[in-house]
Amino acid sequence: MKHLVIIGQIFPEPDSTAAGKRMIQLIDFFIRYEFRITFLSAANSSQHSVDLSSNNIETHIIQLNDSSFDHLIKKLQPDFVLFDRFMTEEQFGWRISETCTGAIKILDTEDLHFLRKAREKAFKQNRKIEKGDLISDVFKREIASILRCDLSLIISEYEMNLLKEKFKIDESILQYLPIFAEPNYSSNTFSERKNFISIGNFLHEPNWQTVLQLKKIWPLIRKQIPEAEIHLYGAYPSNKAFQLHQPKEGFHIKGRAENLAETLKKYRIMLAPIPFGAGIKGKLLDAMQFGLPSVTSSIGAEGMNGNLKWSGFIADSEEDFIEKSVQLYQDESSWKKAQENGYRILTERFSKVNFEYSFISKIKELAANIDEHRNKNFLGQILQHHQLQSTKYMSRWIEEKNHRVNRTNSTD
Repeated sequence: MKHLVIIGQIFPEPDSTAAGKRMIQLIDFFIRYEFRITFLSAANSSQHSVDLSSNNIETHIIQLNDSSFDHLIKKLQPDFVLFDRFMTEEQFGWRISETCTGAIKILDTEDLHFLRKAREKAFKQNRKIEKGDLISDVFKREIASILRCDLSLIISEYEMNLLKEKFKIDESILQYLPIFAEPNYSSNTFSERKNFISIGNFLHEPNWQTVLQLKKIWPLIRKQIPEAEIHLYGAYPSNKAFQLHQPKEGFHIKGRAENLAETLKKYRIMLAPIPFGAGIKGKLLDAMQFGLPSVTSSIGAEGMNGNLKWSGFIADSEEDFIEKSVQLYQDESSWKKAQENGYRILTERFSKVNFEYSFISKIKELAANIDEHRNKNFLGQILQHHQLQSTKYMSRWIEEKNHRVNRTNSTD
């Protein structure tokens, strides 16, 4: 039985974030192929964290910049190590390479952080993104992390093409693996649904900016549909979010959706005027899964529908967004077509049966030919060498500093 160690920034919360749902899908995949799994995180679990022990997954709380991790990973002796984002690889990758040289390192990018950050910068400066925005410190760190790993999982088709075509990353170290989703055909009908919905973790900046966009345009939508309301759901709503709660205006901040499936089935339209971001938008996959058409931006739909028609409308101007939202809400024929489009997108582009075989084949190929694979990725070897020197000694310095502080405090 192969042993997989997952190092996560937090313990997965599938009901809070798309990243949490993604991690559970990866865990389920490796369980089906009979991997033993150990999950490590420097964060404590929360009340919303999934119970990993129910799947016989061993868990450990680990320390940053502490050699106790080296002792633990040496004891665990993993065959594979999965990092849940590039920052986790930066913190622990060099320790894996030094302690367990044979362990195959896999990076789940979740989304390309440098792309999201570049778009956020341009948005907040009220301008279009430029080529130079992408080449940031985050870009250099993230690309270096991708090159150091034996395989990186790319969640978006758009991002896969960006890495291969614009930045010339060798496809042999990349694996396109989106979030999986299947249609739920038992969803409520047009007449059984009412009102608009938007959903997203309030701590995620693109989601918060989406809320602000909706607050701005909602009065113009409601002016045309006076009986309609919009309900905004999401984990970790802040006080500033609840300050936007205006029931008299039909604008409701609801907080966490305790039962996502039953919640989505009640609404007629998902609104997601996402101004910037990256990766695959989990909320839009969820909407399609439960037969909920949507109106979103080009950024929202990016990498999702390919050459297929969107499950609703894609609109980037305020005027177009408002017009399409009203049309889709009132026109049952357009709504039904949009719902069918969503089911087709999921079936053809996000069904797990389309991806599992190629993924497990890649895993087996790496296990059988890891030395040859690494020799071809010479840039990764170079970056690994330099990271072992720079990151290692910085981490050792921080560890020693912490020990000195602790010794001083213990003698006071």
